[in-house]
This record gives sequence, C-alpha cells and structure tokens, in this order.
Amino acid sequence: MSENLTTLLKSKTKTVKIQRDLPTVIIGERINPTGRKAVLEALQAGNFDIVRKDALDQVAAGAAVLDINAGVPGADEPVLIQQIIRNVQEVVDVPLCFDTANPLALAAALSIYEGKALINSVNGEERSLNNVLPLAKEYGAAVIGLCMDDNGIPKTAEARLAVAANIIERAARIGIPIEDIVIDPLAMAMSADSLSGRIALDTIALVVKEFGVNISMGASNISFGMPDRKYINSTFIAMAIRAGLTCPITNPLITEVITAVLAADLSMGHDDYGMRWIKAFRKREKEKAAA
Repeated sequence: MSENLTTLLKSKTKTVKIQRDLPTVIIGERINPTGRKAVLEALQAGNFDIVRKDALDQVAAGAAVLDINAGVPGADEPVLIQQIIRNVQEVVDVPLCFDTANPLALAAALSIYEGKALINSVNGEERSLNNVLPLAKEYGAAVIGLCMDDNGIPKTAEARLAVAANIIERAARIGIPIEDIVIDPLAMAMSADSLSGRIALDTIALVVKEFGVNISMGASNISFGMPDRKYINSTFIAMAIRAGLTCPITNPLITEVITAVLAADLSMGHDDYGMRWIKAFRKREKEKAAA
C-alpha cells in the first residue's frame, strides 16, 4: 500500500487535516439549491437566512468542511457564490469546498477566499482538466478528481483507477502536489445498477493501494431511487471508510449517517478510548431529554 498522504484545508483561522489514520472528515452537503426548493427560492430572492442556518447546523452536527453550491438557474453564479461565501463566513469558520462546473464562478470564489479551499471538482475530460487545474494551481487549492473522462463513467474499478492516474499525472505536470488531489471513485445509484456500490468500493481500494491519496464521494448518491435511504447510506459509508474513504460529502444532520461514521472511526482505531463516540452519545441523549 502506498503512503497515506495528508491533505490540508484551511479557513482564516482553522486547519483541517485529512488523513487515513485520523478521524473521518465530514464535508457538509446542504448548502446546495439542487433538489431543495426552499433553498432555491430563498437564493432567488436574495435571502441567505437558510444558508446561514445550514452552515451553523452542519458544523454543530460534526461537519469540518462545508460544500458551497450556487447553481441557481438564471442567477449570476460568480456573484451569488461570493455572496454565499460571505454569509457562511459570518457565522462559521471552517474550510470551504467550492462546488461548481462554472470556471468563472470557481475563480470568483477562490479570489475572495482566505485560506486553502477544496475544489469540487475536476474530472478526466480535457475541458475540465484545462479549466480547473490551472485555477487550483494559481490559488493553491486542493481538488477533488472524479473518475470519469471524455468516454463517460467507466464500468470497472480498474478503468476508474486509470482515470484517477491521469488526473494525478496532469496535476503533477503543472506543479500540483499529489497530496492536494482527492479522488472521487463515483458512488452511482444502486437502483440503476446493482453493482454500483461494489465498483465504488473496489475503486477506493485500488486507488488507495496505488497512490495513497485521500478519497471523497457524494455518499448519498448510492441510495438514489431506493426507500429507507438513510440505512443504505449509513451502511455504505461505514464500508467505504474501511476501504479508504476519508472525507465524504454527506448530510451530517442525518443521525444514522453521522453515527455510522463515528462507529466506523471507532472500529478503525481512530477514536482514542471512544471519547468522540461517548461525546456524541451524550449529545444525543441531551437532545432527546430536551425534546
């Protein structure tokens, strides 16, 4: 197995260390108007109250990094993403992950960010590599690399490993260190392909063995179209942590998911004397008593 690499993300005052021998880093996914009508309508109206509350709630629930998506149809995304960033930074101080396919919006976000951000994301398509990697280099950001390219999403773990290798190699060409590349093996819906979960898990194992890089994924995608999604998500995320997942993008407000992460960390020896588990248990009991 390759060396376990360390990816550092920074806000103005905080540093988050992502590494396989440390507790899992949760990237909170909720600041995203996609599929959330209330957030979409609020942002269209220039109201950032929900965004601010989502930031506070996710950090309180255990998110160490927040994903920021400003994909509102018809909006000026470069302007909107800067507005969201400023509102989030007024209420929490954690590193941010900028989630956009718009290079102008990405540049706008990076240009005002004080710290070391995470970019979500680049992939193996030539257009993506050419648009995103230079921005990551210019602003000293880390970047998530999706295991897909101009031929689409590979059907096998081995083919996804090859895409990851290409992204890492292309990043190295312009001086981006390998520890600043976080690979996303792609968690696709098991409702459409029953092998999707297994392929994602196998890809994690191959990438970790070959490169030792950190691993992210939109973990909740795996259960799309299925009932009782929280149970699928919590089981899958625990299995993925065992395979090498270090920084999932997920919803920390779902008790089953955050509890599965804590249990996986405890089982992996990443929670000294179970203190994080005990602290979370006491918090849940206190919340029950107050309800």
